[in-house]
Amino acid sequence: MSLYEPAAFGALPLSTRVVMAPLTRTRADDAGVPTETMVEYYRQRAGFGLIITEGTWPAAEGKSYSGQPGIVTPEQIEGWRRIADAVHEAGGTIVMQLMHGGRVSHPAISGQSRVVAPSALAAPGETHTPEGKAAMPVAHALTLEEIPEVVEQFVQAARNAIAAGLDGVEVHGANGYLVQEFLSPVSNIRDDQYGGSPENRARFAIEVTAAVAEAVGADRTGIRLSPQHNIQGVLEEDDADALATYLAVAEGLSPLGLAFVDVLNAAPTSELVQRIRRTLGAPLIINSGFAASTTRDEAETLVAEGWADAVAAGRPAIANPDLVARWREDAELNEPRPALFYGRTAEGYTDYPSLEVARADAS
Repeated sequence: MSLYEPAAFGALPLSTRVVMAPLTRTRADDAGVPTETMVEYYRQRAGFGLIITEGTWPAAEGKSYSGQPGIVTPEQIEGWRRIADAVHEAGGTIVMQLMHGGRVSHPAISGQSRVVAPSALAAPGETHTPEGKAAMPVAHALTLEEIPEVVEQFVQAARNAIAAGLDGVEVHGANGYLVQEFLSPVSNIRDDQYGGSPENRARFAIEVTAAVAEAVGADRTGIRLSPQHNIQGVLEEDDADALATYLAVAEGLSPLGLAFVDVLNAAPTSELVQRIRRTLGAPLIINSGFAASTTRDEAETLVAEGWADAVAAGRPAIANPDLVARWREDAELNEPRPALFYGRTAEGYTDYPSLEVARADAS
């Protein structure tokens, strides 16, 4: 199997097995509406086999960052429709990552009176609000009555994404945000059916994903997991507990027939990752980069040797809108500019030259 072969993940057609990883870039307007600069950014990257969008909030309480887009209001839906149309006109496939930030938020960012989480604990450290740095607030622990309401927020957001013309959705169950907050025994200290055992801590992830799949089709639904990524205070340091927890998630999701499972892990060939894959039974997208960028050689090898069905690239996708062509030709890559990863302008966002332009400038 080649990285550059087409694939079908459920109802999603992939032109190649090179996937654009979800990347927070904070270019939406103050109302969470995608901007024309975002339309251009995604249009430029339509050559990826699949685009997974930046984390997009399904409810105002789930907004983690200023400049992060939502998929709640009519204006937000229309903004995403412009993006989906541009990607489709350029021949691409795009799914939306639904990201509820949970306790990784602040009332000054979300405009809401509280942040929510499985337990009344604060995320460590500080966050950047419009007024400056502030300590992460202690979260409101979701009640048993409130949890179905949050599930429904994911469901409605998924419907909105499909209504906007996106090809599918990915539930964000990774990187220390709400769904993973339920998975970790450190961020989830509940003593009801959503806490305690690995099976109980897996319950919320399963319920959200199953409800989304029922609403928009399992063949258009994926989930992102980052087992033992250990960031934002969501720690999974016990190997046996982590394996039991993620196998419980995989077992709960396996009957659904999901389009894909997207795993961020530095050891993609590990027992943990590969057992999640076998148990869940969906095509595996691997993203091995976070501390280090995913390389062409690594991506090609993971697919060729059967460790993954596709590989997601993050920083290389930021700097190289035509990364697939560059990797296919083993061409030189643009270097990313980390100081401009987050911002509100086109600089460091849509101004990376294509291979064609770079070659013309060099000649």
